Amino acid sequence: MNKIDNLLSEISETREQLLKHKLYNKLNSVEAISKFMEIHVFAVWDFMSLAKSLQNNLTCTEIPWYPTEDKVSRRLINEIILGEESDVDQKNNPASHFELYVESMKKIGSSTNLIEKFVRKIKETKDYNLSKEGSSLPEGITKFLDFTFDTINTNKSHVIASVFTFGREDLIPDMFINIVKTLNEKNETQISDLLYYLERHIELDGDVHGPMALKMISELCGDDATKWKEATLMSKKALEMRIKLWDYIESSLN
Repeated sequence: MNKIDNLLSEISETREQLLKHKLYNKLNSVEAISKFMEIHVFAVWDFMSLAKSLQNNLTCTEIPWYPTEDKVSRRLINEIILGEESDVDQKNNPASHFELYVESMKKIGSSTNLIEKFVRKIKETKDYNLSKEGSSLPEGITKFLDFTFDTINTNKSHVIASVFTFGREDLIPDMFINIVKTLNEKNETQISDLLYYLERHIELDGDVHGPMALKMISELCGDDATKWKEATLMSKKALEMRIKLWDYIESSLN
């Protein structure tokens, strides 16, 4: 068994626990999915901060430019960023996956007030903690985001890559996609944008970005046993934090 397969084996039980979370059984109406999206959107947003921190670490984003050492990882993260930050919507207009998600929230009837206020604060302050405090985010959301930014602040690319990789939207199981498809047949104008986001995001994650991300972890950890240990620990922690976020969403539905 190679090192990445060993990591996947170590976290498989926690990943399976997340994929079988009882939250999904409650997402059986437009109203429930709408509420889910109001909280889940923060996980869509913070995913981009992980991605951009990797781009900052693995590529040159400074002027004057110079070539960075890790040729493989810099190509992988740039390709992932292209798809995540500059994809296209259903009309072939450029849009990030976050923007696609917010638009789908509006169509389904979710409130975007909290996430839009938070992003405005981010633009104003350029500081996560100040924006968090100024937006009055619920504790169930801030605990999840705090873990993300604590991860980014380690400045360890292999750790950030691990959390980035195992906090992806391929964690949304086929069961949820089928629920959305069923609802879409009844509420086409409301659900179609969400269905497009899910299918587009998961297509890229499963077929393109997921394998790239795993390769990036392998490149960053190399033959360093300490890095592989840290990567495994943080990958599992990322899944545990997503479970806690799912717990919070489920309690909100109740």
